[in-house]
Amino acid sequence: MRKVAIFDIDGTIFRSSLLIETTNALIAEGIFPAHARRMYQQSFENWLNRKGEYGDYIADIIRVFERYIPGVRKATFLRVVRKVMAYQKHRVYRFTRDMIQVLRKRGYFLLAISHSPRDLVVEFTKHWGFHRVYGRMFELDDWKRFTGKILHADVINDKAAMLQVAVTKERLTLKGSVGIGDSEGDIPMLKLVDRPICFNPNSLLYRYAKRKGWEIVVERKDVVYHL
Repeated sequence: MRKVAIFDIDGTIFRSSLLIETTNALIAEGIFPAHARRMYQQSFENWLNRKGEYGDYIADIIRVFERYIPGVRKATFLRVVRKVMAYQKHRVYRFTRDMIQVLRKRGYFLLAISHSPRDLVVEFTKHWGFHRVYGRMFELDDWKRFTGKILHADVINDKAAMLQVAVTKERLTLKGSVGIGDSEGDIPMLKLVDRPICFNPNSLLYRYAKRKGWEIVVERKDVVYHL
C-alpha cells in the first residue's frame, strides 16, 4: 500500500484560481456573456482593495460559472481550458512545486483534491505528474453539453470524504501521509493525514493550525517562512 500526498490546488500549488482564470477566459471567448463580469466585479474590487473577503469573490465566480455553463459543449469548454492551462501551468508556488518533486521521488501517490471542476484540475495536474484527481463533475446531456447539474455532490463537496474514497479505491495508506491546504475548508482533510501542512493559510485555518501545532508555511516573493 503506497503512502499518499494530498494537495489542494487553488492557492496552494496554483498561484491563482483555476476557476477564476477559466471563467474570465470563457467570457473573453464570448462563450459566457460579457455582462457576466458585473456579477463579480464588485467583490473582486473589494477583495483587491482589502475591503472584502476573497471567499465572497470566489462565491460570485462560482455563481457565474454555474449560471452560464448549462448548454456549453464539453468540447468547447475543453478547448478554452487547454488554452488557459498552456498559459498558466507554470504559475505555481516554489514550496509546493518542490514538495511535489520530492514526494514523487519518494514513491508517494500524488492526489489532487479540489472544489474546482475536475476537467480544470486534470488539465493542470497533467504537467505535474499527479496520479489521481478528484474535483467537481458536471453532468452532460446526450449532445455532450453541460446541464449544470453537479454529480455526486454529497462527496465532492467534502474533501475528507473524497480522500477516504481515494484511499479505499487506490489501495493507499494514510500512514506517513502528507496533506497540504490553505483554507478552513481543508481542515477535515488535514485532520486525516500524519503530516498536515497549512500553506499560505487564511486566518481561520491559521488559528486552528496554531492550536493544533500543525506545520504552517508562508511563501512571500522568493522567501519561504516556516512559522
